[in-house]
Amino acid sequence: MNQGNTEKIAALILAAGFSSRMGSFKPLLPLGNTTVIERVVTTFRRAGIKDVKVVTGHRAGEMRKVLDILPVDVIENGNYAGGMFSSVQAGVKAIEPGIDAFFLLPADIPLIQSHTISQIYEAYQKHRAKVVYPCFDGQRGHPPLISASYIESILSWSGEGGLRALMQGWEPESMDLEVNDRWIIMDMDTPEDYHRIRESYGKTIYQRNRNACPC
Repeated sequence: MNQGNTEKIAALILAAGFSSRMGSFKPLLPLGNTTVIERVVTTFRRAGIKDVKVVTGHRAGEMRKVLDILPVDVIENGNYAGGMFSSVQAGVKAIEPGIDAFFLLPADIPLIQSHTISQIYEAYQKHRAKVVYPCFDGQRGHPPLISASYIESILSWSGEGGLRALMQGWEPESMDLEVNDRWIIMDMDTPEDYHRIRESYGKTIYQRNRNACPC
C-alpha cells in the first residue's frame, strides 16, 4: 500500500464493553508479548493507518494507562452500558472533517493481518464502493471500511438492530472482498475462543521465526 494515500482513512477500534461472556476484560488480556488492544493498534499502524482511535468505556482508567503510550486517540464513551452501537456513535462523532472512510473493528478480533487492511483499502480505492466487507470462504468478517458519507446516518440512527440493521440499507453501495485471512472471522467472546486464538497465534509466531532462521 502507498501509505501516503491513507492520510484520509481512519480506524475505529471498539474496546468499551463489559466482556461479560469472557469473564476477563478482553482488550487487556495478554497475547504473545503484548496485549490484545496493543496488537490491534499495531496492525493498523503497520498498514499505514495513522489516524487510529480507540473507544473506551468499561475500565477506562486501566485502558488509558496502556493507550497513553500508543499513537492513538482515545474516545471515552460515557454511555458504554447502552451497548456497542453507542460506542460506534461516540467513535464516528470524533472523526475529523476531511476523512474519506473509516475501518471499524471490535477489539476482540485481534489477529487480522496488516496486509488484509491494505487489500480492503485498495479495493475501496479501485471500486469506489461505500462499504467494503472482507470475506473469508464467503463469510463476511471484520473490519469493514465504511465511507464517511454515512457518518450523519449513524449519528441520527435510533432504530432497532444497531449498526448491523442500518448497514443493511447500504447493500446496493457495498461490496464483498474475498481475502486469504481466516482471522477476520475469529473473535474471542469466550475463554475457549481466547484459548484457541492464543494457541493459533503462538503457532504463527513460531513458524514465522522458524522461516526467518538462517540456520
